[in-house]
Amino acid sequence: MIPHPIPYQGSKRNLAAEILRYFPPKFDALYEPFAGSAAMTIAAAVGRPDSRYHINDLNKPLMNLWRAMIETPEEIAARYEILWHQQLDDPRGFYDQVRAEFNQTGQPHLFLYLLARCVKGSVRYNAQGEFNQSPDNRRLGMKPETMRMQILGVSLYLKRKTSIYAMDYRDILSMPSMDDLIYMDPPYQGVCGNRDSRYLQNVQFDEFVEALDDLNRRQIRYLVSYDGRTGEKTHGERLPDDLDLTLIELYAGRSTQATLLGRDDITIESLYLSPRLADELAHEPIVYRYTRGEQLCLLEGRPQ
Repeated sequence: MIPHPIPYQGSKRNLAAEILRYFPPKFDALYEPFAGSAAMTIAAAVGRPDSRYHINDLNKPLMNLWRAMIETPEEIAARYEILWHQQLDDPRGFYDQVRAEFNQTGQPHLFLYLLARCVKGSVRYNAQGEFNQSPDNRRLGMKPETMRMQILGVSLYLKRKTSIYAMDYRDILSMPSMDDLIYMDPPYQGVCGNRDSRYLQNVQFDEFVEALDDLNRRQIRYLVSYDGRTGEKTHGERLPDDLDLTLIELYAGRSTQATLLGRDDITIESLYLSPRLADELAHEPIVYRYTRGEQLCLLEGRPQ
């Protein structure tokens, strides 16, 4: 089983196997400029132990947590266990205390506890950049023994082969060579101009498109999860045609909100392949065949 210690909302964990189908057979290093839960890095590392991995997120406490889980797994697992047991007498009050302490210190084990306990694994920040998400009072978070196994698993696959950064994504995109691969899952809020409370970083649409155009000129291979739709509602702005990307639509299942409302709306997530990657995969015997510039919808055989 692929380890997954951070239950981030919007994580690509459930789509990882589908996305991996569009990774090239060989790459020296994988870069994730918007790592979050690093679901794709972990999934790739399980099957490609000889590659190097570079994870980045502007959220510095998150990257400090990743460093702790990868490099000192036993220590942070033990500190999480202490917090988990300390909460039992007053889970809500204890959560508030930990949240206040984390906003003062940024310590990794405190952040791990908050991520395990917060509503829907959904990170929220206020205008001052402080973590302000409420706890899910129906649960106590991942049990210590389970969390320990998840952390040890991540360390097993990523230790001594992973570099960790907390930089602007554009600085990370300047690093890969033609032998490497980039997977990007940026936040969508850059299309509206307002800061999204889920993120510490704004990603402006025009700047992002310019960065992708530069990658094309350098012939860097990359994949982008960027937009999608649920029923008739679209999420995010479609990347422009002049980037010459190949669009693949991935079935992500019925939306939680639709289920609660008794509707059958399904969620479709878009995956874009760079020109060079699409050309390369056109010669590989992968499960789904396509040509560059052609949209492929992976809904055949799925429930409608």
